[in-house]
This record gives sequence, C-alpha cells and structure tokens, in this order.
Amino acid sequence: MKRVLKVVGIVLAVLVVAIVLVPFFINVDSFRPEIESKVSAALGRQVHIGSIKASILSGGAEADNITINDDPSFNKGPFLQASSLQIGLQWLPLIFSREIKVTAITVRKPDIVLVHDSAGKWNYSSLGNASGHSPAAKTENVALKADAKKQAASSDAAADFSVDKFEIQEGKIRIAQGSGHSLGKEQIYNKVNLLARNISLRSVMPFTLSALTPGGGALEVEGHAGPLNQQDSAKTPLEAKVVLDHADLAAIGAFDPGSGIGGVLDFDGNIKSDGRRLSSNGKAKANNLQMVKGGSPSRQTINLDYSSDYAMESDTGTVNLKVHAGNSLATASGTVATHGESSVAHLKLAGQNMAVNDLEGLLPAFGVILPSGASLQGGMTNVNLTAEGPLDKLVITGPVSITGTHLSGYNLGSKLSVIAALAGIHPSTDTLIQTFSSGLRVAPEGIRADNLVLDAPQIGQLAGNGTVGSDHALDFKMMLTLASASNGGLMGAVSNIASGGQGKGIPFLVQGTTAEPRFLPSLTLGNTLKALGGIQGSNQQGQGQPSQGLGGLLGNILNKKKKP
Repeated sequence: MKRVLKVVGIVLAVLVVAIVLVPFFINVDSFRPEIESKVSAALGRQVHIGSIKASILSGGAEADNITINDDPSFNKGPFLQASSLQIGLQWLPLIFSREIKVTAITVRKPDIVLVHDSAGKWNYSSLGNASGHSPAAKTENVALKADAKKQAASSDAAADFSVDKFEIQEGKIRIAQGSGHSLGKEQIYNKVNLLARNISLRSVMPFTLSALTPGGGALEVEGHAGPLNQQDSAKTPLEAKVVLDHADLAAIGAFDPGSGIGGVLDFDGNIKSDGRRLSSNGKAKANNLQMVKGGSPSRQTINLDYSSDYAMESDTGTVNLKVHAGNSLATASGTVATHGESSVAHLKLAGQNMAVNDLEGLLPAFGVILPSGASLQGGMTNVNLTAEGPLDKLVITGPVSITGTHLSGYNLGSKLSVIAALAGIHPSTDTLIQTFSSGLRVAPEGIRADNLVLDAPQIGQLAGNGTVGSDHALDFKMMLTLASASNGGLMGAVSNIASGGQGKGIPFLVQGTTAEPRFLPSLTLGNTLKALGGIQGSNQQGQGQPSQGLGGLLGNILNKKKKP
C-alpha cells in the first residue's frame, strides 16, 4: 500500500513539475495561428492576436493586442479591440498531445462598436456566419475568402469550437448609426460586464449582462440565447429578463434629439424571441417626461403596463398599454411598423372619468405652462385620441372634455378687466369651469384647438379657435357671451357694442404665452361708436334731448376742429 502511495505521489509530483515547467518547454505563442484561425472561423470575422504567453497563475495563457474586424459593409474599423485577453487552457492535452482545449476566454476592458444602418440592420448580425460577413459585404471581405474546400473546413472548425465560459470585464460599448463607412453620434455604455457559459454554435447559452447607460442609468439582463442563427445572429432565439434603472431617454438616443422628447425611464420586463417573432411584456415608469419640443418636464409620474408582439421579418407588430397617472387610467392599443431608422405608430388612446388633479402635472410635457400660481382643482377629464406617425414625431388628435374643475390662483375675470367692469363681473381667484370641450391636435410644432367651448357660470361662455406654439406663444380668437347678457340693460348692451350691434357676443384675442397670457379686445372704433350711438339715442328718446347718443357725442369730439 505504501508503495502504491509512493507511486501515486511520484506521479503527482511529476505532473506538478511538468505543469510548472511547461511554459519553459512549450512555446504557447506557436499556437497563435491555430487559435486565431479557430476563433475567426467561430465568429466569421478576422481575429488578430499580438502575442500569447503561458500563465500558470491564471490557469492558461495571456494574450495582448486583440482585434476583431468589423463587417466591412458597416465599418472599416475594428468591431472589438482590447489590450489583453486571458485564455483558459487544459494543460494535460497541451503537454502530452499538443492539443489546444480552450476552457475560458476573458476579455478585459474591450472597446466594442455596434453599428446599425438606415435599413435597421446591425453589424453584429453576421457574427457566426461561416462566410465571415454579411451578404452585402461578400465581395469586400477579401481576408476571409476561401475556396469551397477551405470554406467547408472553416465551417466544421466553427461548429466544433466551444468554450465553457466567456467573459467581458469592464468593457465599453459604443452604439452608432452608420452611413456608408462613416459613423454618426455615439451613445456610450460603460462598465459592461458579460458572463456567458456553454459557448458554441449548437448550444443554448445562459448569460448575464450589466452596464451603465448614457446619462447615469443602469442596465441588467439575465437569460439564455441560442443556438446561434448563423445567417443572422440578430435572429438567434433569446429569452431574458431586462431591468433598466433611471435611463435618460435623451442620452441613450431613444429618440431624435430634435424631437424634444425626454425623461427618465425605469423598466422591468421580459423578452422572448424564436428568431421570427419577438414578444415582450412588463412595467415601466417615466419621470420628468417631456413629449414635445419646447415642453418642460412633467410633474406627474406615468406608470405603464404593456405587452407587445413583433414580427421580425416584416418589422411590424402590435402593442397594448395601460397608462396610469395617479389613480387615473387610460388605455392605448395599435400597431407599430419599423421603416429603416423610423418606427411608425398607429394608436388609439382613450380615458374616461380621469381626475383633473392626476393629469394637471402632465401639461408641461406637452408645452402647456399654467400662469404662475394657477392650478386646476377637481373635475373629470375624458379623451378619445388617435396618435399617428414616427414615435419621436407623433401627431395626437381627437376630442378632449373637462367637467367641474376650478381654475384657482388666477383671476380670469380681472384679465378681462374692461369687459368685467362694464358687465359687472366680480374678480375672483377661483373660477368654476363647468364644462370645457375642444378638438385638439398635438404635434411637434405645437397645439391647435378647434371648436373650443368653455362655460364659466361667473363669466359666461367663451368659444373660439387658436394655437399654442412650440415656444408657448398663444394665438386665439375668442368670443365671450356674457352670463347675464340675456337680461338686457348695460350687460346686454356691452355684448351688442362689441359685436357691432349684432348681439353675438364680445370678441377678444388671447396672445402672449401660456405662462403670461394677454387678453386683448377685438373691437373696431367704427362699430363701437355706432353701437354706442344707438344705445345712447335710445336712452334719450322722449326726453326732448338730441338723439345723437353717446356715439354721436364722441364722434363730434373726435372730429371737432380746433379754434384758431
């Protein structure tokens, strides 16, 4: 027994010595061409390695100056470059049969470039393609061209290549739009860490991914992918849970910078793809939301429950949303189609009996800023809207109505001061808006309100049309029908004056900005004098006084010649 133990001890000692001494007797760098060839075949991209040195402490070898070429139809620069790479090796096969068995690959601090073109295709789609490039780039990738026999051998090598573990540590991912061979503005994801296991063309690969998003958010993904689609890796089956914390919508490039859309998004959901259809569901929360150019961050948080189903071949899909603002709920459903860079939506949005207090904080997101100190209190809102167009340039149209709300902290009557004085309107900082209705069109250039009708019992009925520009500028033409005009007397007369004796109401303009509106009378001197004349003349009949009236008197004063 002791002899057996001694033999075993001697064998173990020899093996330990062999493993320790192997770097001195085996030039690991001599295997570099073979490693480059196998990895190139597996990725379908030319791979370059500067040098390889044995590293017993790390359990394998260290390589430096790693470069993986990009698909030349997207970018002539590298797809990945890193200063160092660790390769895990099985030493016994290397020692006794000079056979390379790679167990792990760890890439430290790589710089990875992801590019998508105007058709929505990505440069990583051709990764794993045995031809080594996308169909559009076949004539350009001369380095990986081979005759049919070599191509078949390369395919076999790629199919046989496997790694127990692949890891990226402290990486950087740059995402850019490609135009020809030039790259547009980049969004940079830092501290990218990826751990994937059971890597091969034929296997399902579990993975975890984490990164810091542009603007300071965080991304975490956990799931599995595979087997790899060798014609288009973007269509590889995938199932994963995605968590996104405090992502800045403007910084991550989700929308055209000129659209004005912004906010901070939190997302927790699941995605699943079989390579043909992509389904997704989950919850999202948006803070500081801004929907139009010239808008301001909303004060109200929006919560979304959503589900979607997307056909990858036709780039079309359906989406269903439940939109929560406070305790109020709206629903949206429709279709989304991707055309190159742009995703075009056709959605229906409906909300019934939503509390005004839940929605008021959203007004700044659409470019509506209430005057300082003003607020809407109480009441209910109903909407039935259609949203169509590119996601970053949606045009929202449809009717909106409000009932039973109060405009507080703003004296609407005093803003109509001249009319208020004549009509006997008592200034108040709380105005009941019994009903409000309008057809709205919300677009990047601003808001248009048609057939606007507002009933305020203390004042009367305001009706008209107008616009709110992307710079918050107001341009409304309105008509005020006084609440007590039907009683005759001076208030009825005021309405008759303003309408030029027609009794249709008092026309006025609303200009300035949403924060500082200006109410201007829309009266002509001729009509005013004519109406005043008729009123005064009527009052003097039967009293033996001239019937020229106040209008005639003002006319004489204005036209009176100065004495010499």
